Amino acid sequence: NENGGINGRPIELISADYGYKVDIAEQLYTQYVQEGVVAFQGWGTGDTEALRSKIAADKIPFMSASYSANLLNMDDAPYNFLAGTSYSDQAIIAIQWALDDWAAKGNSGAPSVAIAHHDSPFGQSPVPDAQAFAESKGVTFTSLPMPGGVTDYVAELAQLQQFGANYIIIQNVSSPASVLVKDASSQGMDVTFVCLNWCSDELFVSLAGDAAEGVVGTLPFTPPSVPVDGHKDPAEWLSAHGSDLGEKGLHYVQGWWTMALMAEGIRLVDEAGDEMTGENIRTALESIKNFDTQGVSAPISFSSTSHRGNNALRLFEVSGGQWTQLSDYISAP
Repeated sequence: NENGGINGRPIELISADYGYKVDIAEQLYTQYVQEGVVAFQGWGTGDTEALRSKIAADKIPFMSASYSANLLNMDDAPYNFLAGTSYSDQAIIAIQWALDDWAAKGNSGAPSVAIAHHDSPFGQSPVPDAQAFAESKGVTFTSLPMPGGVTDYVAELAQLQQFGANYIIIQNVSSPASVLVKDASSQGMDVTFVCLNWCSDELFVSLAGDAAEGVVGTLPFTPPSVPVDGHKDPAEWLSAHGSDLGEKGLHYVQGWWTMALMAEGIRLVDEAGDEMTGENIRTALESIKNFDTQGVSAPISFSSTSHRGNNALRLFEVSGGQWTQLSDYISAP
C-alpha cells in the first residue's frame, strides 16, 4: 500500500488472532465474509480443513500456513491454494533423501524411518502418504504421536529406539521438536533427524542449541541465513520500519511471498478490468505459471485442475548455529 497498492488500488487488511481455536476461526471467517472480504490468508491445519466447505460455498480464495495435502482435493477444496510444498511432499522428499544418505554412507538395504508428529490433524497430515512412499521403497516405517504439555520425550525415544529408527522425521513446531532432539542427544542416540518446515526455523536452532547441529530441514522457503534476491524487498521494508530480516526470520519471508502470490492474482483481475470477486481471483490465480519468488522457493504454478503450487524444495542443515543449504531442489514424485 505504501507503493500505491495494486495498480493504484490499496488493499484493506483485516486481521485477528483466533488462538488456534477452530470455533473462533469459523466465527471470524463468517464475520469477514459478511464484511465483503474477497480473499483470505489463514493459518492452521485444523481450522483451514474445517473451513473447506464454507470456503468452497462462498467462492473465496484461501491461502494459509497449512500445507496439508488434504487441501489439494479439488472436489473438497476448490478455493484453497498451497503456496508452500505440501507436508506430504516434504515427508516424501525427506524419505528419498534418507535413502540416498543411507546408501552414500555405505550401508546396504534400506533404512528404518519414523515420523514423530504433533498429535493433531497438522501432525498426522503427511503420515499416510509418507508411509505409502516408504513401503514402496522397501523402507521400514512407523509413526508416533508426540504428546503435548510434557517436559521430555524419553519414553517416545525409547519406542523409536526399539523400532530401530535410523532417521526420525519431525512433523511438529519448534519447541517440542527441540526437546525431542535434545533428549536424543543426551541419550547418545545414533539417529539422524529431519525437521519438516514448522520446526525448520531459527527458533528451533535457538532452543535446541548444540543438539541442533546436523539436523536436516525440508524448507519450502529460503531462510535469511542463505541470502537470495527474494529477501531484498522484505528486508528493505523492515529496515524502513525499525526492524530487520535477521530478527524477523524465515517465517516473515514465508508470509511476505505468500501474500505476494495472492496479490499477483488480485493484480491480474484488476489488469483484466474484471470485477474484484473471489471467483475472478481464483481464475486469475489458476493462470499463474512459474511465479518467480527470486530464489526464495521453487517456482509456483496453479491450474484449474491443481492448486499444488510446487512439489520441490531444497534441504538445509544446521551448521554453526544456523541453517545452511544442503541440496539443490529435490522434487517429490
